[in-house]
Amino acid sequence: IQAERPEARDPDGQVWHTVRDSYYYEWTLGDKHRSGGQWAIWEAAYTPIGEDGYPKPLWDWKTGKIDHEVAEQWKKFDLRDYLENNWSWLGPKLAGKLHVYVGDMDTFYLNNAVVLLEKFLESTKDPYYAGVVKYGDRRPHCWGPNSAELYQLFKEHIVKNAPAGEDTSLWNY
Repeated sequence: IQAERPEARDPDGQVWHTVRDSYYYEWTLGDKHRSGGQWAIWEAAYTPIGEDGYPKPLWDWKTGKIDHEVAEQWKKFDLRDYLENNWSWLGPKLAGKLHVYVGDMDTFYLNNAVVLLEKFLESTKDPYYAGVVKYGDRRPHCWGPNSAELYQLFKEHIVKNAPAGEDTSLWNY
C-alpha cells in the first residue's frame, strides 16, 4: 500500500486533497503546465525549459517519479538553504530584521519548512539572527499578526530604533 501525500488540510488536520488530486486537476485545466494553477506557476518559475519549450516537470505526473535534476534547480529558491549558505555576508544585514509567522496547522504544511528555517536561524552566530519565529496555535495558511498587533509591533520598532533625541511620543496612542 502506498499512502497518498496530502497537499492541503484544514486547521483540524482534515485533508482536503492530495498532491496527486491537485496535479491531476491542473492537468485537466491545461497540459504542459498551462493550467494557471499553483503547480504550473511553480514549475514555470523554478524549473528549466524542456526540449518541447515548456517547463520540465518536477515529476512524472503518471508515475510520480521525481526528476532529481529539476528538483536541484528548485533548490536555488529555497530561502533556508540560501540563508544558510550565505549567512556570513547576509547575517550582518538581516540580524534583528527577520520576523516569520506561520500557523502550526498551515493549510499547505509550510509550517514544516518554517521549523527547518527556525532550526537554522537559532544556530546562527556572528551574528545571531535576533529575530522572531512565531507559530499560531491551530492556525491555517496566511496566519500572522492582525492589523492592531502589527501597528503595535511597528510602533515598538520605531521607538526602539529612533535616532537619539528623537521625539517618539506621537507613536504612543
